[in-house]
Amino acid sequence: MKSSGKFLVVMMVFILASCQKDQPISISSVDYQNEVDKVTEIMVHDIFSPPVASRIYAYPNIAAYEIIAQNDPNYQSLSGQIKHLSPIPKNEDPNVNYALAALVAHMDVSKSVIFSEERMEAYRDSLYAVWSKQNPTEFEASKNFGMKVSEHIKKWMDGDSYKETRTMPKFTVITEDPSRWQPTPPAYMDGIEPHWNKIRPFVLDSSAQFKPVPPPAFSMEEDTPFYKELKEVYDTGKHITEIGDESEEVQIAKFWDCNPYVSVTRGHLMFATKKITPGAHWIGITEIACRQAQSDFNETVYAYTKTSIGIFDGFISCWDEKYRSNLIRPETLINQHIDENWKPILQTPPFPEYSSGHSVVSGASATVLTSIFGDNFKFLDDTEVPYGLPMRTFPSFIDASKEAAISRMYGGIHYRAAIENGLQQGFKVGALVNEKLQMKVQ
Repeated sequence: MKSSGKFLVVMMVFILASCQKDQPISISSVDYQNEVDKVTEIMVHDIFSPPVASRIYAYPNIAAYEIIAQNDPNYQSLSGQIKHLSPIPKNEDPNVNYALAALVAHMDVSKSVIFSEERMEAYRDSLYAVWSKQNPTEFEASKNFGMKVSEHIKKWMDGDSYKETRTMPKFTVITEDPSRWQPTPPAYMDGIEPHWNKIRPFVLDSSAQFKPVPPPAFSMEEDTPFYKELKEVYDTGKHITEIGDESEEVQIAKFWDCNPYVSVTRGHLMFATKKITPGAHWIGITEIACRQAQSDFNETVYAYTKTSIGIFDGFISCWDEKYRSNLIRPETLINQHIDENWKPILQTPPFPEYSSGHSVVSGASATVLTSIFGDNFKFLDDTEVPYGLPMRTFPSFIDASKEAAISRMYGGIHYRAAIENGLQQGFKVGALVNEKLQMKVQ
């Protein structure tokens, strides 16, 4: 009797262990958000420029999206909609967990576009250790499929001209023309990514598709539109400085700073303070929206992917104009002609002025997010809390984009034309993404 009792106990333990082993691995939208957050953390550590950061977000998200689109009839593949993207390999293994495979692909593509690969590997291995114990069969099948898709996306990615632009000449500063951009203090860095308009876009037919109207003609005559815009930057900055750091304008400027190149000088030392890029801020807003809307895993991947595509093409459009118009920054002219001791609230980033990158990317992101979550989507933006800044509330994505744009005036780094025309440029990029990409089945 005792023997049969022991046998029953052993059998029950075996059955329970077998059932536990066969349980599917549960992957949630939070897992995906955490993975994107890890990428952001590594990008901040590695100090990527805003255009390059947009590329780091876009390709891993597309890899994950293509996997969920293969299994979910509510979503359509981007193959045939995005230039030169062929269909990913077809999965034939019934043991594949598509959400898990999407995470694997996202991590592997991300690892290939960052510098600190070991940080992504450590994060990946910690997840692999858990998944492999939960269900080895499902984990291996999902990992194998995710890696196949990653290789497919990386091969496509390698054809976007990014590697070729790494060896192209530096931007030449034209000092004899007073209207042309010159490096700005304190680091006086070279103009970054002067060849970004050569990167292959996703939906734009060319980098110049939404070429904005030219900025006001350069002139230092006081009654001209250009000089009036210059003086507006100076007067705004002076007024804000007199009010103090607690003014609403200063708070707005700092909240949307998003400059990964801020240099700090102490004595004879100069070092960089690490921050997120404009695109990273809008990726953070995407996460906030997904959490607030209680988006499931596939909806979350979709939102991140569509938004990152808008950000990516937005930077291509903006950078095409920046190095065409090659316009001098307000700080340079104000110091030369108005007040040699004047400093902007924000540190001027190292590239030409027109159009405003944050305005373009904010306009594009807001337009895409509105198509996903709707108009008047009120949200509390806590993206900048890790950088010591308070949260801000917005009644809609469009309202947030308008504040992001005008923040460049408050910060003293852009003229009004770059802000207003840049925002419209971004709206057009976002509208094109919405029009061309039929991702979710209505």
